[in-house]
Amino acid sequence: MKTKDTADSKLFIGIDVHKRSWRIHTATDLFDGCDLTIPPSAFALQKYVTKHFKGYKLYCCYESSCCVFRDHRLFESFGWYSL
Repeated sequence: MKTKDTADSKLFIGIDVHKRSWRIHTATDLFDGCDLTIPPSAFALQKYVTKHFKGYKLYCCYESSCCVFRDHRLFESFGWYSL
């Protein structure tokens, strides 16, 4: 009998938003992740996530400010959830 994993792996991303860079902390539903600094771009974050966390259901948490309105819409278009 073959078994099938029915649980979705989850990735949680906390973003400290700044004009010149974003400070990111990642964690999965099983393990604490890492801290990194990336350029302030939703596409840069998407590239990192696609490379390291393919197939994860993604949840983002970030501060509400004028700097993230466009990025919030991009995160939603990527299929990511905002907390």
